[in-house]
Amino acid sequence: MIAKPLELRYRQDERAMYKIKHERTADVVVAGYRLHKSGPVVGSLLLGLHDDQGRLQHVGVCAAFSMKRRAELIEELEPLRLDDVSGHPWAAWADEAAHETARLPGAPSRWSGRKDLSWVPLRPERVAEVAYDHMENGRRFRHTARFRRWRPDRTPDGCTYGQLEEPVRYDLGEILGGV
Repeated sequence: MIAKPLELRYRQDERAMYKIKHERTADVVVAGYRLHKSGPVVGSLLLGLHDDQGRLQHVGVCAAFSMKRRAELIEELEPLRLDDVSGHPWAAWADEAAHETARLPGAPSRWSGRKDLSWVPLRPERVAEVAYDHMENGRRFRHTARFRRWRPDRTPDGCTYGQLEEPVRYDLGEILGGV
């Protein structure tokens, strides 16, 4: 939605109005991270939600952290770090065929190309609240999510798709009166 103060007239070539976005939040499982391109600090957190069968599906990342916070996250997440991915819910991430039946990190896309998609697995025990704009096909965050806070009061098994806000559907033609 675009808004402006009532007394303000339109001002050509000026950014005098406000863009107001509806912010949705979700509690997600932090199940891994990628290293930042500049060194041994967190680049992005890998986020998951449980599907109806209880499987942890990769739904996206959150990555907007200061360099100081990125370094703090490495230390903070160290106790959850797994040396071996074999017991992790996303253990099959490197198997191309596994991406056909599950949402896993590391899936090739038109954006990633030949980018290194390796990641550091974490025991999926930490819950974070993130803000997001939209879901793509109802299965993953359309854009990078924004970290809001840790949720020590939540358990990972409660982080499901069922908590996500269903967008209100409408017919734009009907709203505009058949225009």
